Amino acid sequence: MSECVHVAELPRPEPDPLSETCRECAADGTHPVQLRLCLACGHVGCCDSSVGRHATGHFRSTGHAVMRSFERGESWRWCFADGSIV
Repeated sequence: MSECVHVAELPRPEPDPLSETCRECAADGTHPVQLRLCLACGHVGCCDSSVGRHATGHFRSTGHAVMRSFERGESWRWCFADGSIV
């Protein structure tokens, strides 16, 4: 698996999370299924199995393409722009 061009553009080291949970879900009164961390800015949003799909919404509004799982024991990353694991 090779790194996509979006991974090469990421800040090093990884940004600190801006929240421990999806702030949008908290504001909406919903519960995230799983969390995703934006690797460009540290925004924490919920996955696409959640009602709000806030991680995807964050990508659409900011263009920040790469996120990783924010779940304990998981380290995989996803590039929204390429639609693939990176």
